[in-house]
Amino acid sequence: MAGEIDHHTGDELRQALDVCDIVRPRIVVDMRQIAFMDSSGINLFITAHQAVTEAGGWLRLAGPTRAVRRTLQLVGVDALIDCRPTLREALTP
Repeated sequence: MAGEIDHHTGDELRQALDVCDIVRPRIVVDMRQIAFMDSSGINLFITAHQAVTEAGGWLRLAGPTRAVRRTLQLVGVDALIDCRPTLREALTP
């Protein structure tokens, strides 16, 4: 899913982030190639974060672009969802 996260790509992302029946899920989303994310993407990540946290796991965004980081900061999601500067850092326990 390269390029953007919006209402057109949301279903695929929603399926990928589904943690039903997974104990302590650990999810890393590689954001290095995402240039645009709208409110539907933000809502997907908030919902996923809540589900993963309730299941005792974590969700990390790896290498979000400047535009995506700015979007996350504007709505305050950067304080909720763990963003790591690199994929390596996101994969490190």
